[in-house]
Amino acid sequence: MEKVQKRTKIVATLGPASAKKEVLTSMIAKGVDVCRLNFSHGSQEDHLKMIYTIREINQEYNTNISILADLQGPKIRIGKMKEGGAVLLNGAQVEITTSELIGDESRIYITYENFPKDVKEGEIILLDDGKIQLRVLRSNLNDTVWCEVVHGGVLTSRKGVNLPNTKVSIPSLTEEDLDNLNFVLQYDVEWIGMSFVRTAEDITRLKEIIKSKGKFAQVIAKIEKPEAIDNIDSIIAATDGIMVARGDLGVEMPMEDVPVLQKMIVRKCRNASKPVIIATQMLESMITTPRPTRAEVNDVANSVLDGADAVMLSGETSVGEFPEIVIETMSKIIVHVEQTSYPYYSSKKSEHEGTESMIPDAICGSSVYLAEKTGASAIVAMTYSGYTAFEISSYRPNADIYIFTGNRVLLNTLTLLWGVKTFYYDKFESTDGSIHDVNTLLKSKKLVQPGQIVINTASTPLHKKGKTNTIKVTEME
Repeated sequence: MEKVQKRTKIVATLGPASAKKEVLTSMIAKGVDVCRLNFSHGSQEDHLKMIYTIREINQEYNTNISILADLQGPKIRIGKMKEGGAVLLNGAQVEITTSELIGDESRIYITYENFPKDVKEGEIILLDDGKIQLRVLRSNLNDTVWCEVVHGGVLTSRKGVNLPNTKVSIPSLTEEDLDNLNFVLQYDVEWIGMSFVRTAEDITRLKEIIKSKGKFAQVIAKIEKPEAIDNIDSIIAATDGIMVARGDLGVEMPMEDVPVLQKMIVRKCRNASKPVIIATQMLESMITTPRPTRAEVNDVANSVLDGADAVMLSGETSVGEFPEIVIETMSKIIVHVEQTSYPYYSSKKSEHEGTESMIPDAICGSSVYLAEKTGASAIVAMTYSGYTAFEISSYRPNADIYIFTGNRVLLNTLTLLWGVKTFYYDKFESTDGSIHDVNTLLKSKKLVQPGQIVINTASTPLHKKGKTNTIKVTEME
């Protein structure tokens, strides 16, 4: 399989539109690097079929596509509404109750037990991605809340509820999430997405569960709540990666804040050497049309220029009519930006001064500096922990990043990282022999040419799998 050569990665959400093996294979050839399984939709059986399909493609075509299992989190929804939905008029009063019923103009059922205890008078309730807005008048603190309709509209069954000013008491991992987590960990998915993260403790708890099951999945914190923005530094420190989930974030916060927050979060993630994904509505119009809007093209291009590791598609690839054209379009935008205007080697603050990772960090930083000064075509690293890959990638060098590892868990995991391509290698003899080995392998795959300069990093002695402490500049023969 000849994959499109680009550095910014594409995360595609799978669904009925992309479930067929031949469609997914074509999407991967056109640029998909990570497949997202969205546990807000579909059964575990559906997702299991997708896992098997992805693993089959990896085996057949020798690709390292990784899987991101995205847990739904404490998504609050309203229950069933009467047929055709209810028309909520501005100024009308409506009761929201925790007793199950079919909703109409006067009463709506909400799936969130503690709702009457958690909301306070004057707080805003947003329904259906903010299209309908209610204000809390009073609560009986037991099972009913009376609201006034501020902005009305037609409300249909199972729509989402956002509570931007409410301290919500639901745990970040619901029973359903824990069930789905156990399920995906059995199949060793590489990344777990955690929805509605509020604090670093949310992440720590999820990591403890993964570790207690003896698994190595890494965690992506989805940033979609004002509380997460308040705690952004501690969340970035605790997690393995971040997703800027602009859908709920733009409902819970003023939407004009979102572009600025996106840039701020990308910068902080790069400084911390953590991958960052930009998500939601990137090519939304392509769900139903084969051409994107100019604004969408701009949005993808700007996310690439901001320095994101990956850009994500949701409905476009899960239920849209043109999943393959969407990937082709996104790849085309990425490649063009990277070839004409990408800010390679853009400066970042290293956050590890004076810590035990100071020496490997300095080596990674130096390898990037050397690549820039010598015009090297590739930086080639050998790693067992994956640390070097995260670190080198975060500098966004204008050189290919080839990572060799004997740790099979990492082969797919690292595919999410900007610019990283992974290879399995387990013949760790002497450093010199191994460096010669991996460079020869790259030459045989025509990934480096004679006369080009390659920067190698490794740890000496290799067999100890220690921290990176060696750097070598090679002119290919």
